[in-house]
Amino acid sequence: MFRGSSERWSAVQTMAGHSKWANIQHRKNRQDAKRGSLWTKVIREVQIAARDGGGDPGMNARLRLALDKARLANVPKDKVQGAIARGTGTAEGQALEEVRYEGYGIGGAAIMLDCVTDNRVRTVAEVRHVLAKNGGNLGTDGSVAFQFKHRALFLFAPGTSEERVMDVALEAGADDVASNEDGSIEVTGAPGDFGALAAAFEKAGLKPELAEVTMKPLNEIVLTGEDGEKMQKLLDALDDLDDVQEVFTTAAIE
Repeated sequence: MFRGSSERWSAVQTMAGHSKWANIQHRKNRQDAKRGSLWTKVIREVQIAARDGGGDPGMNARLRLALDKARLANVPKDKVQGAIARGTGTAEGQALEEVRYEGYGIGGAAIMLDCVTDNRVRTVAEVRHVLAKNGGNLGTDGSVAFQFKHRALFLFAPGTSEERVMDVALEAGADDVASNEDGSIEVTGAPGDFGALAAAFEKAGLKPELAEVTMKPLNEIVLTGEDGEKMQKLLDALDDLDDVQEVFTTAAIE
C-alpha cells in the first residue's frame, strides 16, 4: 500500500507494451454487438447474487456490483427486478448453480471460466468442445487457479489525468496504480474495497472504462501474430457460450 507522498510517483510503474486498451475495446465492441447475450449473463449474475446474499443491495456487495453491470448494459428494470425475485425465492425460476472450469490455450496460456448453469453435463461438454476445436484443452480443478488473484480492477482511458487518478486511488485505499505503455491507467485493490473505490472515483468525476471485481493474472504470456489471433478466436468462442459468465486468461494479446 502506498504511504507517503515521496513514494507516490515511484509507485506508478509503466507496464508491459501490449495494449490493455485495445483488448478492453475489443471486449466492449463484442458486448455491444451481442446485447441480448450480455443481458442474459447479467441477469443470471443478478439472480445468483440475490440468491446468495439477499435482495437488498445495501447489504449485498455482490448484488450492488451486478446491478451496476445491469445499469451499464441498459438491462430493463423489470428484468432486473424479476431476477432478484427469482433469486430470493419470491418468484419461480430456473435453479442455477455456479461452476468454474480451468484449462489452457495457445502457448500454454492459462484460462479460467466462471459459469452459471442449470446443467453441468451440458456446460462442461460445450466448454471442452470449444477448447479442443480451437487448440486448447480442459484442465483439472486447481490446475491454473494459482496463476490468478481476486482483485478489484479499474481501467482509465489514455489521456486521463494520472495525478488525479493517483490522488483519489490512494485516498480510497487502492493497493496499486500502474500506467500502461498505451497510456491507460490501471488501479487495483482488494475485492472488498471495490465499492469504496468506485464511489471515490465517481465523486471525483473520474469515469473508468472498466470497473469490475476480477481474477487478475499474476504473470502474463504475450502472444503476437498468428498465436495472438488463434488465442483471441478461442477466447471469443468461449465467451459466446451461453453458460460462460466470465473468461479470465494469462494471455496478453498484441
